[in-house]
Amino acid sequence: MSILSQHDSLLLDLDGTVWEGGRPLQRVVDVINSCGVPAIYVTNNASRSPAAVADMLEKIGIGTDVEHIVTSAQAVLTLAAQQLPAGAKVLVVGAESFRALARDAGFNVVASADDKPVAVFQGMSPEIGWKQLSEAALAINAGARYFASNMDTSLPTKRGLAVGNGSMVAAVVSATGVDPVSAGKPEPAMFKLAAAKVGSKKPLAVGDRLDTDIAGGNAAAMNTFHVLTGVSGELDLIEAPAPLRPNFIGAGFHELSLPCSVAKPGAQGGFTARFDGLDILLQGGEDNSTSIQALRTVLEVAWAMPKPPRYVQPRSEFAEKAVTQWR
Repeated sequence: MSILSQHDSLLLDLDGTVWEGGRPLQRVVDVINSCGVPAIYVTNNASRSPAAVADMLEKIGIGTDVEHIVTSAQAVLTLAAQQLPAGAKVLVVGAESFRALARDAGFNVVASADDKPVAVFQGMSPEIGWKQLSEAALAINAGARYFASNMDTSLPTKRGLAVGNGSMVAAVVSATGVDPVSAGKPEPAMFKLAAAKVGSKKPLAVGDRLDTDIAGGNAAAMNTFHVLTGVSGELDLIEAPAPLRPNFIGAGFHELSLPCSVAKPGAQGGFTARFDGLDILLQGGEDNSTSIQALRTVLEVAWAMPKPPRYVQPRSEFAEKAVTQWR
């Protein structure tokens, strides 16, 4: 049975999973449009409104609507609304779409720490600089509560990994000593909200980042599928602690069509792996063996060890070829 046939919805990360810098990754569009189950887009990127995300997906050939988009900005506003009085003054450090969502949620959005906001909301925006971060620090040091849409330290772009919201949050934390409350991944709230939107009982969370997408799906007690098209690579998987380990691993989105038994960690492709003290020895392989088959073979052994292996030592021509492709 394929992975897709065992689940009734896909909860999809965007950056590094569906697209890179707005450009669709290989075969993603075809898989989503033909998979036969609803797709809900669960993104930590708070720089775009749900409508803007839906429009971007439409432009690359994926039909969707705002009801199938869940952003970290929406999630943090839902959380804050449970803790702050209606009409409370808030300072939003982020995109204009985040400020608009805050107004729609009933908050009084102000522009300065001098307006004495009761809370600061911080989300990703390429326009954020010293002035905006300083306003946030001033408000928090004056007693405002601190909320962050997400804590991703980096953001995948077509040029590589750029500074993420979590890195800018770190500057404010350094200046105030106050850690924010975050509603984004890896917290489970976004995943549960997404599944509820389509009445899903067997959702599959799909993402490229272990410490947000996979950790969040696992925290929500959902099956998780990790794609090697974004932030977390093969070596990250080998060293991943239990809460960050996915159920399934794919080279890309197209491997959602694999049988569950193949996409799980386990010996395949003619490879074998075994303990050798602090190391793992990878042997065997065939002419058509792939690097991800070698990875899944190693993961079965690595995840059974009390701590990550010191080295993975290739002991055959095919193992050497596979390991050199890992990152």
